[in-house]
Amino acid sequence: MTPGLPVVLVVPCFDEAARLPVQTFEAAIDASDLGLVFVDDGSVDDTPALLGRLAGREPGRITVLRATSNRGKAEAVRIGMAAARLAGPRYVGYWDADLSTPLAALPDFVAVLDANPQCHMVLGSRVKAMGRTIDRRAIRHYAGRVFATAASASLGLPIYDTQCGAKLFRATSDVWRLFDQPFVSRWAFDVEVLARYIRQCGSRQVASDRLEELPLRVWRHVPGSKVRPLHLLRALIDLWRIRQRYLGGRTAATADLAP
Repeated sequence: MTPGLPVVLVVPCFDEAARLPVQTFEAAIDASDLGLVFVDDGSVDDTPALLGRLAGREPGRITVLRATSNRGKAEAVRIGMAAARLAGPRYVGYWDADLSTPLAALPDFVAVLDANPQCHMVLGSRVKAMGRTIDRRAIRHYAGRVFATAASASLGLPIYDTQCGAKLFRATSDVWRLFDQPFVSRWAFDVEVLARYIRQCGSRQVASDRLEELPLRVWRHVPGSKVRPLHLLRALIDLWRIRQRYLGGRTAATADLAP
């Protein structure tokens, strides 16, 4: 990948042949200087062929990595982040392959980081309100609210949506370290990233001051999600593991971590 790209996004993929909007990604590459790192997480469908087509279009700005077996989204993102780091971007993030959050939203994420040098992370948030198009199935929405409430309590942060698959980071050494080690969680790694950051900052307040949630203008459910109802239970178990490992088992009512 060409060094010096301003923004690089990691796109984890697992059996996405029926959902991968190849033409949209091609258009984004043609219209911008965006860099993309696709990580094929052991797909057994036509995903590798589609990613090969994308890589051939602009080798300097598109990297495709392929795992020999399915290791989960968390590890796919972590592998992709290591590759993105080599390009030396100003901002780096990860984005769902189905583009449920349109790439057209990316400039809004960049604008937040540009406007606030103290902000290290911008987290997409699916807030359904007047003037916004947030198309989520009811069961997914309510299950998501249960998990989001538990995640907020576990982290001790007033966060609305940890699981939206659109996130952008300032590419600092502190941020890169968040992805150095494998995650203990397979189903709630987004929360684990935040828990690592809280521990790194030494204080929930310091971490909170460097995070911003961005309510999305558009988010659309794309059929074919790999998430199933049982995964909510697994994710809640992962929350407990994350809190025990990084936050000392403390709850939101507990005082901040010692620096």
